[in-house]
Amino acid sequence: MSKTVVPVTDGHQNLHSEHGALRGEHPGRARDPIIRVTDIAWLEFDKPDLVRTEAFARAFGFGVALSAPEQLHLRGTRAGAPCVIVRNGQRTRFAGYALCAADEADVARLADKTGAPLRRLPEPIGGVAVQLTDPTGTPVKVVAGTHQLPAHPAQAPQLANVGAGAARINATVRPAPVPARIQRLGHLVLQSTTYRQTLDWYLETLGMIVSDFLFFPGQRHRGPAMSFIRCDRGATPSDHHTLALTLGPANRYVHSAFEVADLDALAAGGEYLRDRGYLRSWGIGRHIQGSQLFDYWRDPDGFLVEHYADGDVFDNTLEPGWAPFTASGLAQWGPPATKDFLDTNPRAARHQVASVLNALRQDNEFDLNRLIGLLKVAAS
Repeated sequence: MSKTVVPVTDGHQNLHSEHGALRGEHPGRARDPIIRVTDIAWLEFDKPDLVRTEAFARAFGFGVALSAPEQLHLRGTRAGAPCVIVRNGQRTRFAGYALCAADEADVARLADKTGAPLRRLPEPIGGVAVQLTDPTGTPVKVVAGTHQLPAHPAQAPQLANVGAGAARINATVRPAPVPARIQRLGHLVLQSTTYRQTLDWYLETLGMIVSDFLFFPGQRHRGPAMSFIRCDRGATPSDHHTLALTLGPANRYVHSAFEVADLDALAAGGEYLRDRGYLRSWGIGRHIQGSQLFDYWRDPDGFLVEHYADGDVFDNTLEPGWAPFTASGLAQWGPPATKDFLDTNPRAARHQVASVLNALRQDNEFDLNRLIGLLKVAAS
C-alpha cells in the first residue's frame, strides 16, 4: 500500500523572514497572559518649548487637538485619542506611552492582577487607566473608554497606473508640496539593558506576540537581541509591530513611527520638511521586517520620528521569523543606514561610550560579548 507524501514548506518563505525558530528557541508568545492589548494609544513627552514643538509637529503632518501653555495634544486624521501628548517641562524627555485594552473590564482585570490602582483619566482624554512600569523603567499606561476625537479629512493616496490596468486616465500625478498628513501612531521602538526580561513582561502581562526576532551576528545561541512585537487580535490582522525592543547599553526611546497615505505623501512631505531646514536621519527606503516604506527625521529636540506607509499586517497564526541583526539587513532598498540613525556619528560618541561603560558595570544582559555583537551590527 503506497503512502501519500505531503510536501513540507517553510511558512516564512517570502513573508517576513526566511527562517523560523530552531528547537528550544523563544516561542514569541506567552501561554496565558493577563490581558491582550489591542493597539498603541499615544506617546507622552516633556519639553520646555511647546511653540517650537508645535511648529515641527505641523510641518511633520500632525493635526493639533489641543494647544495650551502647559500641554499640546497632537492627532492623526483617524478618529480616536490624540497620538502624542506633550507637556511643558523643564527638561526634554520621553515620559512613557499608553496601550489600548479591549475594554474597561480588561483594565480592571489588569489592576487586580498587578495591584496597580485603577484610575480615571483627566479630561479631555477620558476613560480609565492602569499605570504600570516595564522592566526598563518606562511608564506604560493601559487605557480603555477614552474619548474619541472625530475623524479629519485624510490625504488621499495617488491613483497609480500599475500592471496591465490603468486607474488614472487623462490625469497627471502632481503631489502637492505640503506636509504628509499623519493618519495615526503606528509603533514605538525602545532599547533595553534587560531585553529578555522586558520582552517576557510584555508577552506575559499584556499578551503581545512576536512577529520577528533578530540575533547579533554569530550569537544566535545566546538568543535574540531584537524583537518586533504585535498585538494579538486573534483572526483580526494587526500591524507587524506595535512595539519593537532591542538590546543595548541604555534604557531609552529609539524612535516612533506615524502612518501616512502612500509613497508620494511620504516623499513630498519629506521635501516639505527638508525645505524648512529639518534633518533627515535616514530614507527613503523599504524595510525588511514589517516591509514599511520609511523616512526618518530628527525633531528639534533630537527625537527620531518616522513617516511610514504600506506596512505588513498579520493575524495570530503566524509564528516568529528569525534573522541576523545587521545594518544592511534593515532595508530591502534605499540608501545605506546612516551614522545618525545607527547612533554611531561623532556627535553621539561621548554619550554612547558613557552608556556602554555604565552598562558593563551593572548586573544586566548587556555584557562584553553582547557589546561585540552590537558593534558587528553597525559594521555589517
